[in-house]
Amino acid sequence: MGRLFGTDGVRGVANADLTPAVALALATSAAQVLVPAGADRPRAVVGRDPRASGEMLEAAVAAGLASAGVDVLLLGVVPTPAVAFLTAELSADLGVVISASHNAMPDNGIKIFAAGGLKLDDAVEDAIESGLGLPSALPTGAGVGRITSATDSIGRYLDHLQACTPHSLAGLSIVVDCANGAAFSVAPEIYRRAGAEVVVIAGEPDGLNINDGVGSTHLDVLRAAVVAHGADLGIAHDGDADRCLAIAADGSDVDGDAILAILAVALNRTGRLHRSTVVGTVMANIGFHQAMKKAGIEVVTTGVGDRYVLEEMRTGGYSLGGEQSGHVVLADQATTGDGVLTALHLMSEVAFTGRSLADLASAVVRFPQVLINVRVGDKAAVADSASVAAAVAAAEAELAGSGRVLLRPSGTEPLVRVMVEAATAEQAQEVAGRVAAVVALA
Repeated sequence: MGRLFGTDGVRGVANADLTPAVALALATSAAQVLVPAGADRPRAVVGRDPRASGEMLEAAVAAGLASAGVDVLLLGVVPTPAVAFLTAELSADLGVVISASHNAMPDNGIKIFAAGGLKLDDAVEDAIESGLGLPSALPTGAGVGRITSATDSIGRYLDHLQACTPHSLAGLSIVVDCANGAAFSVAPEIYRRAGAEVVVIAGEPDGLNINDGVGSTHLDVLRAAVVAHGADLGIAHDGDADRCLAIAADGSDVDGDAILAILAVALNRTGRLHRSTVVGTVMANIGFHQAMKKAGIEVVTTGVGDRYVLEEMRTGGYSLGGEQSGHVVLADQATTGDGVLTALHLMSEVAFTGRSLADLASAVVRFPQVLINVRVGDKAAVADSASVAAAVAAAEAELAGSGRVLLRPSGTEPLVRVMVEAATAEQAQEVAGRVAAVVALA
């Protein structure tokens, strides 16, 4: 698999790339790196999404942790952010999630949280990977970890979500698309607890149907359901519920930029947006930046990936950050992106203001955005190319402040992504095609 850790843990085709042997070795090494030396009965929490291979990989992860002397609490099928929360809530030494997020069912993945429910930095991931396959002394006898199943832990997570909900959702009718994933029971229950009338779609996981034409990467099913039911809005989760997107009552999409803007304004109004600043990525639409400027809110920009958003938030002490894809971090209430928590805040703002979601989202006037993936032989050569630099400079001069050009090499594939925003879709497409052609020749 090359380097195991990608931008969000380890991911691959289950039982081909990500085998039980890999999962066992990874869990053992993670325990040895993350558990403090001399810790008495260290503990880990393990959760998974409902895809079929999760049962197999859960067994391997639990065995690896127990073999390293860690007591394991199996949470069963739960959202990724629930594992992060419970890692902190139960004072566990680490947490492990078995999920491939929005990927199709044949894939699976392993995400690891350090104590406190924090994502790992590159150095820690490298240390875990370096320890794979190395001989090490493992405990025997009473030192071997024990494996038990949780009984009331998810209740704690639900109580936490309820306590974090800013306003009652009474009077709201919503449709929630659970992607046949990890949120299938948690999301409907907490939205009903908060007072909403809830219609559930894609809420019957069978191990094989996760993300299958539903969820945050397939919004058409939710859109149709919102319109058919005459609902106030719809919420779409991905397979592990660490993000959400939304559909307004009129069927329009509400993406992560709009959600982030709505939440930023709400938090700033109540004095809870630290330093009146929100953290976004380089992929945030120009319309988002314009909306934040109009609202008197500063924007700090990071590279693509929620881990980089989180790092900037921790460094700067910011309370809100996120991505266009729907990963949103509310740092005063969560250590990682939580799609259910995000949806509760979003719907609370609709209920509190009495405005429709489409009206709230209209603050972000999106510039047309075109993304072209260009397959290249050498990504470094593209970065150093004078012809590419000249093409980008010419395009930016043409856009003259009414758009932008962004070149971003893929972290996992031989691709350079050419993204262009412009005043019209036609101009964005033409400029992107022109720059992409130069990149292809570099």
